[in-house]
Amino acid sequence: MDLYDIRREYNQGGLRRKDLPENPVQFFEHWLKQAIEAKLPDPTAMTVATVDENGQPFQRIVLLKHVDNDGFVFYTNLGSRKAKQLADNSRISLHFPWHPLERQVHIMGIAEKLSKLEVMKYFLSRPKESQLAAWASRQSERITARSALESKYMELKQQFDKGEVPVPTFWGGFRVKPESFEFWQGGEHRLHDRFVFQSELDGKWDIERLAP
Repeated sequence: MDLYDIRREYNQGGLRRKDLPENPVQFFEHWLKQAIEAKLPDPTAMTVATVDENGQPFQRIVLLKHVDNDGFVFYTNLGSRKAKQLADNSRISLHFPWHPLERQVHIMGIAEKLSKLEVMKYFLSRPKESQLAAWASRQSERITARSALESKYMELKQQFDKGEVPVPTFWGGFRVKPESFEFWQGGEHRLHDRFVFQSELDGKWDIERLAP
């Protein structure tokens, strides 16, 4: 299979300094809104990158569940590989690939565990099937077969058929406190537009353009 000639032009528009507000979260929300309005599949899907104790990077797709000036929120099993790695090294990277809009956003920062109240509030808002799945799956642990997972799910479905599903003690979430943002907009002839926001001690953001 020859991959050399697989390419396309990026011509949906550029990105200029005058287009950027001083607050990168505001601009992220603007782009996210456009991704949702464009009906992109999974517009809140983001790649979450962590590293293990040996410095080996790991990536996986997670759904963003909330964003504001305090950070980016996602939920997970606290026994999962990503949660264990964040317990040892809280540095984290997020990546939003909005390919149909020829855009990417890259965020680096520190992950902090959410409070029990925040976790409970979100868990109780989930569909019951998702609540049961959280109980059934010991995320990242080895299982003998899919049938074992499905059997556990059905057992829990019968157990909680008439009542509420409690929040598992091993389930929680993280808030990513951003330290830098990079906004990437595809450009013609591979002359892409890239801008980096870097946090400063006074709470403001330094903005620089990067070569593509």
